[in-house]
Amino acid sequence: MTVMAKPEHTKARTVVSAPALSPDTTQKPDLISVEQAKAMDVARMTDLFKAHLNPGQLHFMKLLGFHKIKIERAEGMFYIDQNGRKILDFFGGFGSLAFGHNHPRILEARRKFQEEKRQEIAIAFMSQYAAALAHNIAKCSPGELDMVFLGSSGSEAMEAAVKLAERAAGPKRPKVVYAENSFHGKTKGVLAITDGQLYRADFKVAENVVRIPFADIEAVERAFRTDPEIGVIVLETIQGGGGIIQAPAEYWQKLRALCDQYGVLWVADEVQCGYGRSGRFYAFEHYGVIPDVTALAKSLGGGKAAVGAMIARREIYMKAYGTPKTAMIHAMATFGGMGEACVTSIEALNVLYDEGLIDNAAVTGDYLLQRLQALREKYPKMIKDVRGKGLMVGLEFHDFSQTLPMVLRPVVSVLDDKLKGSLSGFVGALLLRDYDVLVAFTEYNRNVIRLEPPLICQREHVDRFIEALDRLLSRGIVSIVKDFVKSQVR
Repeated sequence: MTVMAKPEHTKARTVVSAPALSPDTTQKPDLISVEQAKAMDVARMTDLFKAHLNPGQLHFMKLLGFHKIKIERAEGMFYIDQNGRKILDFFGGFGSLAFGHNHPRILEARRKFQEEKRQEIAIAFMSQYAAALAHNIAKCSPGELDMVFLGSSGSEAMEAAVKLAERAAGPKRPKVVYAENSFHGKTKGVLAITDGQLYRADFKVAENVVRIPFADIEAVERAFRTDPEIGVIVLETIQGGGGIIQAPAEYWQKLRALCDQYGVLWVADEVQCGYGRSGRFYAFEHYGVIPDVTALAKSLGGGKAAVGAMIARREIYMKAYGTPKTAMIHAMATFGGMGEACVTSIEALNVLYDEGLIDNAAVTGDYLLQRLQALREKYPKMIKDVRGKGLMVGLEFHDFSQTLPMVLRPVVSVLDDKLKGSLSGFVGALLLRDYDVLVAFTEYNRNVIRLEPPLICQREHVDRFIEALDRLLSRGIVSIVKDFVKSQVR
């Protein structure tokens, strides 16, 4: 038997000195003010980017010449740099700038919200602004897509979409089908259905996924028929990161029929191709079909706020979260449905229709494709393909060896994989340097230049872009390479 000695009691107390309560207790660090940030020069920006943001990314910015530019302001279709140079924006923030930069109606809505000191975060109470935005999104959505979850990004919207669909499918059908070359976000959950080794790296991702080729309806049917655990299929209606890749109308119509036949829920990722960019509010509307769940983001925030949304059929939503016991499983997060962000989105949706921007995307997009097809015919040794819908367009260049004289092709072709993306990179860099035009690129097919200008884009902007591209390509491949190399040594 062990006897524990009882500690002696003492009246003595341990006294801890509290810090003196004075204004000097918490010292303010060496912080940069708003005005100092505004006045910062390119050299200082570069130092801070390297020290605190992403040193590796700076390498690519230098290759493209982006590191030399400080944007002072932006308006409409243009960025304006530190020298007053107007840069035509055919990048559009990967589809985030449907209204161009700083649309006056959207700015005014935000100004009024701030001046009236309206509530911003309304987690405890219902928000009239979140309710109104959800109503508006439902009104813009076809069929029974009327239940809305509000978040802050495309990744968050897709996380919500996949979770909802998986839960509605039930525990006996946990598997999710996704497509090759898909991009659904970089957050941990949707990383499992984002088909890029660069992003997946060595992260441990969910294993309840099935990968199939994009636009292959036989592969879809085979997967559904042979694996009864499949409950969800997730697809971009137009693959953005894959190089602006589309599937024919019959694919989507057969997909809808197969999902109904096998009881599989279809999640359509419209984060990049939605919100009018294709010439319809949703790209899937071109094909006369409606998914069970979809997602929006990018321009949903009017170019001034970070807003994403999942939209689902009420039946699906209620099956997943329709009772008091399940309602809070995936309720809005702190910054979902923030007041000013919702007001921004409400005004933006009204502008989208009031200014006819969806129809403009269809008409101006057709014109852009026509002008690019003419350039393809003019430069067949450089331009391999032109494709897209509305103002979501891909311009694909040949592998580098195919642009060279026949005698050099066999020698250089062994380097094509390492050189992939070089020509599109050269063209993008020189368009910016010599012609004040900004374009983007795609994640998986690096030979593709991605064109997603704001939906306010007019024929005159297309003409300026095409003229610049024509003049650049007319230099010939050798001169383009030489000019790019010179830009790197200056």
